[in-house]
Amino acid sequence: MDRAQIDPAVSALLHQGIVIPAHPLALDKNRKLDERRQRALTRYYLDAGARGIAIGVHTTQFAIRDPKIGLFRPLLELAREEVDSYIANSGQQVVKISGILGETPQAVKEASLARDQGYDAGLLSLSALQRATNLDLIDHCRRVSGIIPVIGFYLQPAAGGRLLDYDFWRQFAGIENVVAIKIAPFNRYHTLDVVRGVVDSGRVDDIALYTGNDDNIVADLLTEFRIPTKEGLKSKRIVGGLLGHWAVWTKAAVDLLERIKRVRDLEDVQSLLALGTQVTDTNAAIFDAAHFFEGCIVGIHEILRYQGLLEGVWTLNPDEQLIREHAEEIARIHAMYPHLTDDSFVAEHLDQWLK
Repeated sequence: MDRAQIDPAVSALLHQGIVIPAHPLALDKNRKLDERRQRALTRYYLDAGARGIAIGVHTTQFAIRDPKIGLFRPLLELAREEVDSYIANSGQQVVKISGILGETPQAVKEASLARDQGYDAGLLSLSALQRATNLDLIDHCRRVSGIIPVIGFYLQPAAGGRLLDYDFWRQFAGIENVVAIKIAPFNRYHTLDVVRGVVDSGRVDDIALYTGNDDNIVADLLTEFRIPTKEGLKSKRIVGGLLGHWAVWTKAAVDLLERIKRVRDLEDVQSLLALGTQVTDTNAAIFDAAHFFEGCIVGIHEILRYQGLLEGVWTLNPDEQLIREHAEEIARIHAMYPHLTDDSFVAEHLDQWLK
């Protein structure tokens, strides 16, 4: 297999730290792809200042891969067309990321499709390999990385992921074509396993760390991890976020990340830590933490519906509904934290994106 190395400009952007929304799926009332609104979402994210797009991930709904639905390739094509058009018109670099999942044959197939579609990297989920040993997991990751640059993904077990220990992350980070890791175990101990593994891999400067810890977004981005090693103290930061949470109110997320970059080396970060608790509260409401995240996708859709970007909250699964308690929580945080939204920005540009 030909190894596709990451573009140096893309690598530099990942290390700079950017907002990467996990892209939702726009459906009409018949639960069919709404191409106009799908394109509008991508345009919204790019105009809001996101410099990366992740498609074919959990927020896009894994069912798009079902042959009866057949939306995986079309969605990759739509997102790529919009991103490439934006790059051509703006001259700004944007990182194109495709979700990759399944056992090795499926993951290899998806990696090949993403590479052929012009994607820069694959976000590699290991959820399908629940009983695999570290040795088997590393072999799986090496095979995928031989096709496309890989972004590792530590997904919390409650959302379908599996536990991955320090030894796995040290070996994983040592794979040459691993370029970044999304850390989303919602657990400080497990987050530290990833950071320590990267630091001890010998590739600490080669791998960009991104938060997916919805319960700790701001604190993750403010923290400098200082890890003692045989060579002395080494520092590593989580530089950006790849988040379903940032698929809504994206302009505010971009502004927040830039503010964090300006102040995170200063002593006085108390106001941002306080803001971080508000971000966590909004995430709990949107992602339906009270019901063990059962409504996480429809919660995202509800914000986008309120703003006019989506027509409804429909998903590919008719049983996924926005329940009353969840809707009330979203209404609560929307009223409590207007400074975390970007409603006026969306209203100003909505007609343009929906053309």
